[in-house]
Amino acid sequence: MIKTKTIFAWKDKESAVSEGAEQLRNGGLVVFPTETVYGLGANAFDAEAVKHIFEAKGRPQDNPLIVHIAAIEQIGDIAAEVSPVARTLMEAFWPGPLSVIMKKSARIPDEVSAGLETVAVRMPGNDLARELIARAGIPVAAPSANTSGKPSPTLARHAYEDLCGKVPLIIDGGPCRVGVESTVVDATGKVPVILRPGDITPGMIREAVGGVRVHDGVMSEMKKDEVCASPGMKYKHYAPQAGVTVFTGDKKEVAKCINFRYHIDSMQGKKAVVLCLDECAGLYAECSILPLGKNAGDAEAALFRVLREIDEQGFDAAYFHAQEEKMGLAVMNRMIRAAGHHIVAAGEEKE
Repeated sequence: MIKTKTIFAWKDKESAVSEGAEQLRNGGLVVFPTETVYGLGANAFDAEAVKHIFEAKGRPQDNPLIVHIAAIEQIGDIAAEVSPVARTLMEAFWPGPLSVIMKKSARIPDEVSAGLETVAVRMPGNDLARELIARAGIPVAAPSANTSGKPSPTLARHAYEDLCGKVPLIIDGGPCRVGVESTVVDATGKVPVILRPGDITPGMIREAVGGVRVHDGVMSEMKKDEVCASPGMKYKHYAPQAGVTVFTGDKKEVAKCINFRYHIDSMQGKKAVVLCLDECAGLYAECSILPLGKNAGDAEAALFRVLREIDEQGFDAAYFHAQEEKMGLAVMNRMIRAAGHHIVAAGEEKE
């Protein structure tokens, strides 16, 4: 059992940055805030340090990590090749919530890339994260700072709940602004391919580089033996302990289906909750609701907090009223993963 220290960055930023940087340089783990979610960081050049990330999270070894940098000059030590598409994406969206997959350099150990010849890199838009990385003087490999499979942490206390006793230092930098992990784009070819959707949308990428493709695995289940090229593609993620079901289709038909399920649960003594945008709340007058806000941005920011509230409030089942056109691809992707691809379309169940 490791003694876990928390430093509140808004009270003592200098200690947070200096102690965090020292931990990273010495092969330790540090939980730190980014604009997307809290990350669990280690020296990306240190294979042994990176192994501790997988141990702390209980993360599958074939699930690659993202390398975080503070300055574009660090790319030369991480990527063996930077395509024109990659360079355009970096210029357009860095610093920010976009991870770009490139051919990796020999300095990146297989533990970071899960044995792949590529590596995902991003420059976070959070000033504290960049200052920490710059002070450490090394790139930082960091997945989300949660137990593998659980909702990603958007508050430091979420990371503390999962990793207390497993990491030496947690830097509390307040709530994460974006709320879902970065968009991951494969930029090794002529046309960028989105492997994980995020706050940077397909439309934004298309406008920047002239074209984009969304990988089939974003909204469908990958095969067990299929290679995982990006975090968040292969395994069930973001799941609370409660069972989650995604409902799609006509708004009123979906509401009928959810209200029926909710009524049955109540009769059986189960405690259920509905996740929906504000505009649909009136369709569930007799149900417990965890609202996701008015639009995609609100839903992204609230999603992981709400998924954790499901367990905190002791719900047995969660019903998600999907509105892809208003919630966006990132939220839909996360909820489908959280549900383990358990989807109900207009009342017809799909396993």
